[in-house]
Amino acid sequence: MRVDDWLKQAQQKLETAGIGTARLDTLVLLEDELNKSRAHLLAHPELNLTPKNVQVLSEQLARRARHEPLAYLRGKTEFYGREFVVRPAVLEPRPESETMIELLKAADLPAKLRIADIGTGSGALGITAKLELPHAQVDLLEIDDRAIEIAKTNVIKFATGQNVTKSDLLAAMSADYEVLLCNLPYVPDELHINMAAQYEPKIAIFGGPDGLDLYRKLFSQIKKLKTKPLLILTESLPTQHMTLADTAEATGYRLTRTEDFIQVFQPVD
Repeated sequence: MRVDDWLKQAQQKLETAGIGTARLDTLVLLEDELNKSRAHLLAHPELNLTPKNVQVLSEQLARRARHEPLAYLRGKTEFYGREFVVRPAVLEPRPESETMIELLKAADLPAKLRIADIGTGSGALGITAKLELPHAQVDLLEIDDRAIEIAKTNVIKFATGQNVTKSDLLAAMSADYEVLLCNLPYVPDELHINMAAQYEPKIAIFGGPDGLDLYRKLFSQIKKLKTKPLLILTESLPTQHMTLADTAEATGYRLTRTEDFIQVFQPVD
């Protein structure tokens, strides 16, 4: 089968299944299978696929047509310009979370910086923070054993040498941190999620009746710290920002900035 024939049939199959990125997804799968660039494939539509190529691609296409995330099919995804290993045990890092890295880099912070990435999942956020701020100590905290293994895989891949610690939020840590990166589950339990999200780990998505249970738990832990962080970055739904701000205020923090899904909290003067 020629490349152009497969692309046409594959795109139609995904469009029929309601995949809005059908054309892009088929090209990505084809790139991976043939190990050739998109430009090369489009410039050479006459290339022939082997029966083995067709078999592998057909299996992947069937999974994608059931709305399984493309990242899980590929075993990898891009975050902040870098390619991270992902598996169904962790969420695929979202583009909106990249804003947290931008806000971290723009913050006025001490040169000697200790950062905790709480609920690290794949490790994408904390590893990116370390790569962008190489002089900082960035620890990765996670409660799920399967996610911990994936985070460790990415630490090895990027050779950052970071600690990945099993911890219920901050519970297992005795170190003081200047910055907390917190991308915790925040989807309300009864909120309808799309078909792709149904493949993702529920422990990393849902955060109680209003979605903020884990954030309340985190701020209650922060309240007991002797040395309070200088900066707390969180991710939540825009509709949750004010409720989360009230929770933070009761702990001695004020909301100083919001960027879409990301909030910045600093200690009350």
